[in-house]
Amino acid sequence: MISVFMSPINVHVTRYPIGGKVSYSKYHPGKYLVAWHPKASEENERTTVVVDHKNGKQVMHRQIAGALAKRIVNYAVENNDVAQGSESGFIKFGSRVDVYLPIDTPVNVELNQKVKGGITVLAQF
Repeated sequence: MISVFMSPINVHVTRYPIGGKVSYSKYHPGKYLVAWHPKASEENERTTVVVDHKNGKQVMHRQIAGALAKRIVNYAVENNDVAQGSESGFIKFGSRVDVYLPIDTPVNVELNQKVKGGITVLAQF
């Protein structure tokens, strides 16, 4: 899993980490713990999106609201085809996005590295 933390002054757009077909998209109401809290990804307000890649692998990403960011916008619609890097939504005032990759996926980023949406390649398979 790769977690990307956003401050209120960052760009808050969420982009699809891979292209493919959206197989799952769901909103989960919840708490507003600080984004770095260990239970934030399971207890905070969040959306979960799974994209099926043409190679048969799936990648899930989760938008997680934090203490400040209490508004998540999710554009993902099940069965829609999506392009890698296209906008999948945004989190007003920032917070956190978790990207869940298949276990054997080589990761291209390091702990505490600053990343830029649509530019930094987090991983590849």
